[in-house]
Formats: sequence, structure tokens, C-alpha cells
Amino acid sequence: MSIKDNSTSATQIATGTTAERPGSPVNGQIRYNTTTGYGEIYNATVGQWLQFGTSPTLNLEYLVVAGGGGSGYSLYHNGGGGAGGYLTGTATGVATNTPYTVTVGAGGTGGASSPSAGTNGSNSVFSTFNAVGGGYGGTYASTPGNSGGSGGGGAANGSASSNNAGAGTVGQGYAGGAGNNGSGMAGGGGGAGGVGSAASAGGGNGGPGVVNSISGSSVYYGGGGGGSGFGGPAGTGGIGGGGPGGTNSSNGAAGSANGTVNTGGGAGGYERADSRPGATGGSGIVILKYSSSYNATFSGGLVVSTSSLGGYKTSIITSGTGTVTFTIA
Repeated sequence: MSIKDNSTSATQIATGTTAERPGSPVNGQIRYNTTTGYGEIYNATVGQWLQFGTSPTLNLEYLVVAGGGGSGYSLYHNGGGGAGGYLTGTATGVATNTPYTVTVGAGGTGGASSPSAGTNGSNSVFSTFNAVGGGYGGTYASTPGNSGGSGGGGAANGSASSNNAGAGTVGQGYAGGAGNNGSGMAGGGGGAGGVGSAASAGGGNGGPGVVNSISGSSVYYGGGGGGSGFGGPAGTGGIGGGGPGGTNSSNGAAGSANGTVNTGGGAGGYERADSRPGATGGSGIVILKYSSSYNATFSGGLVVSTSSLGGYKTSIITSGTGTVTFTIA
């Protein structure tokens, strides 16, 4: 009895170009794609023709906002902190079964002793999208506003250089406003949607943030902190979580100038704050929106809430650092 040797046999499958793919493919169909030069199989769960041996990819919307900048601790005339950098868009070709880095940046701290500047906010990250922390506000007779995602506002009545505001990062935020030695007013921090106001007869207002509805609600992010006012009005915080500036007659309660958490808002600048540390910038946020055909698994270092609506899932990450990995649902 002889046994047939099939080692040199092959099965002929359908061939054709990408344009000649079936108009209504069925899960598990296979073919040889003459355009790409590879065999492919149709996966109905994700609606994709996949090259043999490869995993599905997905497209997702993202919002990445860094922490806002803090403000200084000095006797007079502190500038507002700049907003955290703001990035939003669509990421294409995101691989499944691959961990991607996620970090939510903390807000910058206020100056801890007089005179001292605050700190920049911390960066927020998703994959290769890196939002830069907001610049700290300028401090009387000590430090100018610092550069960052958005720049910190300048101080007043110190050295000439401390009047200067920090620059923003192109595509992420705007510059702060300069301080004014003549009036003793400090500049507002820059925002994700516009520059901080320079000081004049009052403290400069924080630059405006940008509205985004990726979470399912219209929310403003990235407002700059208001500059302090001496003998006049203080600057208002920019819409999107910017803290208000203080005046020599009223700084508000301790912490009232802080940027709002999870907005990347810059800290407001206190006035005559020699008994009070500077204010803190608002923490950032990362939001991811993707097809319900996929699941997202986050590592334990992240605080996340995920909701589903209209064929999409939205994951809102409010703190921590870790990874996210996407798989087919």
C-alpha cells in the first residue's frame, strides 16, 4: 500500500487586489492580496482585513493635558502660573496586545519659603503624545515667569528681569503676560487657548483654556492663573481651571488661588503673601475614546473610570502613571 506524499502540495486560495476585496466580507474569509503581497484574513469583530500573523489595530481619540504651573511665595506681586500643555487628536494604527505608557501630570507646587518660586507642572503622557507642564509664575525680586506648556506670568516691582513672562510650547499653549513695575501689578499665566494678559492698572488675567467634549460633556481645560494686584484689582483665572490672583486687601482663603484639579489650570499669584506659601497648579488628565469592539486594561498605578455610549468606550484617567493595553472585546 502506498501513501501519497503531500509535502509539495498547496491549496489555491482566492487572489486579487485590495480594491477587489469582497464588498460584504464574512468572518474568517481568507485571500491572497496581490497589492500588498501577503495573505490576509477577515476579522468581523473589528471589521478589518488582517495580514496573516498580525494583530488588529485601532484608531482612538485622545486628550492629554499636563499639570498647571505653581505660583511664588514672596512679599509682593506674584505672577500667575501657566496652564499645562494641551494635546488632542486621533491616534491611528494603535496596536493591540501592546502596552502604552500613560502618565497624568501633577500640578506644580507653590513656593515654600519667602522669596521662592513655585515649580512647573509635571508632564502628562499617552504613548508618544507628551504634554508639557505649565510654567511657574514670576516672583517679586527673584524670578521671572517660566516657560512651559503655557508660560507663567511675570512679577512686578522687582528686578527688571522678573517682570518677564514665560513662553508657551508651540501647539500646546501660549505665553504668559508681563508684569508692570510702574503699577505694581503682576501678569497672568498663559492658557491653552490664548496668551495671559500683561499687567496694567490691574493684575493680568489668565489666558483662556480650550473646550473639549471627548468625555461626553463640554469641559474647558488649560486656563492660566491670574496675576496679583497691588492697590487695584487682581487678574481673574482663565476659563479652564485657572486660579484667581490676590490683592493687598484680599487674597482669599488659603488655597483659593489653586488651579482646579484635572484641568491643568495654572495657579493664581498671591499679593503680600509673606505668611503664605504660593498656590498649586491644577493636575492634568488623560482621556481616551475608542470603539466598543476593544477593551482597555490599565496597570494598577492609574486611577481610571470607563463608560460606554453609542458604540464607544471612554476611559478617563485622573492620576498616576502606568500602562494601557488594548485587546479585542
